[in-house]
Amino acid sequence: MKRVVIVIMGIMMILAGTAVFAQDAAAVVRASRDRITADTVSSRSRMVITGKDGSTSERVIDQYSKEGPKGDRTIIVFQRPASVAGTRFLTMENSGGAEDRWIFLPSLGKVRRIAASEGSGSFMGTDFSYDDISSASRDADLDSHTLLREEPYNGKACYVIESRPGDRSYQYSRMVQWIDKDTKIVYKIELYDRKNTNSPVKIAEMKEIKEIQGRLTAMVTTMATPAAGTSTTIYMDILKYDDSIPDGVFTTAYLETGRVR
Repeated sequence: MKRVVIVIMGIMMILAGTAVFAQDAAAVVRASRDRITADTVSSRSRMVITGKDGSTSERVIDQYSKEGPKGDRTIIVFQRPASVAGTRFLTMENSGGAEDRWIFLPSLGKVRRIAASEGSGSFMGTDFSYDDISSASRDADLDSHTLLREEPYNGKACYVIESRPGDRSYQYSRMVQWIDKDTKIVYKIELYDRKNTNSPVKIAEMKEIKEIQGRLTAMVTTMATPAAGTSTTIYMDILKYDDSIPDGVFTTAYLETGRVR
């Protein structure tokens, strides 16, 4: 729920210039991820899943995030339709290391830990993977960053930055982001897998930027899978910053029962 700064300098020896270049790109990425400062975030949104044939299905979810002793904690609760109602998903950061993830499926009646190797798996049948759901709070230091160029995107001057994960277990080989030079809002992300590094396996776009409680916030996010011809769009219907959220919400006990003990 936070991060800031920018710019380039060119100069002298190639090695020195490259080091500064990479450092500035990393600063821009940190700024984009730390752009919004809030004690908590609470939201209700609709996930609209569009199939290859154009058919759609909708899911309503509640999401709660709060800073914890080791980093951000987030829980997602599925409310509708009945086929997924009661499904709950929890992520907890671990001070720069791999985060912990658990899911509760009513059909199983128990909490299951999500292994790091499952990060590329589809999140509840959507175009988002488990890694995608966690990407907004991903530590910028886990990746190396390079400023590729500057160009406009939908009329906004942007930095185009390539990020390459240092951990080969991460599902993507590289990510290319269009980040607004002034606001540090990310408008678009191209995600490349390790099989095809020339064409993005997924494309995320953030739209309808609105000011909510003094923070510029994307109210619509779409994740498309070009090869499959599918997409998932999240429409933010309700969003609140700094509401009180009990710590007990971010526990496996809450995952299992839906109640704070």
